Amino acid sequence: MDDLGVALVVPRQGPAGLFGPSAELCARLAEEEINAEDGVHGRRLRLTVVDGGAPPDRVADEVGELVASGAVQAVTGWHVSTVRQRIVPRVAGRVPYVYTALYEGGERSPGVFLTGETPEGQLRPALGWLSSELGVRRWTIVGDDYVWPRGTARAVRSYLAELGAVLCDEIYVRLGTQDFSEPLRRIDANGCEAVLMLLVGDDAVAFNRAFGASGLSQLRFSPLMDENMLLASGVEGTRGLFSAAGFFETLPTGDGLDFGARYHRRFGPQAPPLNSMGESCYEGVRLLAELFRRSGGEPDVRAMTAASEGLGYDGPRGPVEVRDRHLRQKVFLAAADGLEFDVLYQLTP
Repeated sequence: MDDLGVALVVPRQGPAGLFGPSAELCARLAEEEINAEDGVHGRRLRLTVVDGGAPPDRVADEVGELVASGAVQAVTGWHVSTVRQRIVPRVAGRVPYVYTALYEGGERSPGVFLTGETPEGQLRPALGWLSSELGVRRWTIVGDDYVWPRGTARAVRSYLAELGAVLCDEIYVRLGTQDFSEPLRRIDANGCEAVLMLLVGDDAVAFNRAFGASGLSQLRFSPLMDENMLLASGVEGTRGLFSAAGFFETLPTGDGLDFGARYHRRFGPQAPPLNSMGESCYEGVRLLAELFRRSGGEPDVRAMTAASEGLGYDGPRGPVEVRDRHLRQKVFLAAADGLEFDVLYQLTP
């Protein structure tokens, strides 16, 4: 029986490239565990890695060719929204596409399933907690200038209005920016109490380092901050930094701890740190397997969509459930404690 081919689109270069090793290994762990369970209706999963950090049109061309040739019957992975928007027209309705990154919300294309956090379930409750518990009222947004930060900022404006909070400034920089001297000058001048970081990977690391060296003391909150980025930012760059996600390496739950043990048992103590981006790729492969199992083992997008509603299972994030092709999940708020996260609170949407 033929293997079941899956294109795994993860970044190997660019600002998000530091997530790539963790993402690929977590997906490989899911692949191995599913194949050890006799695969999907007797078919073994076979991952083909596509560099999601390449120019978006090039990524979409490569994925489209894999689908058109029959080399893969599904697509998954963590990559920025600009890449997703290029891939969708090439695969939507033809094969299932499980997009695992947190994103700005609103994706409704046929055959696209989404496991990542959205502003409604992640940012809205996090901003509410920071307002009620820490009294934060005056915010500045610093984001990369592309789909996810711009779309997320639109939602944030309404959330801050609900809280009676003020958005002092919005600052957008080119993806790949390393010089944040001008954004820091504006933050210092506008009187804000906190900074919402909508920056990706290396950009966020550069901002954290510059912020730590600047002497500024505003609280920072990022919905996209992982253990790799903490290590790269350094202790000085992580003081006063908060994040929210469905998974942290230090998540003190049985499911999370068990996942971490399996990951390090398989790949060793020197493996790339576990993070929410990597775990999301494990989640994407597992969800694909469940969709194929429920729909009879063939890439029938209509059958999968019908079978997906209410699909639930336990994973590293705990119990999850698919609703309207989005994964309902717990989201946790954490504070940086040096070079790791201290999980403080489970947020309620």
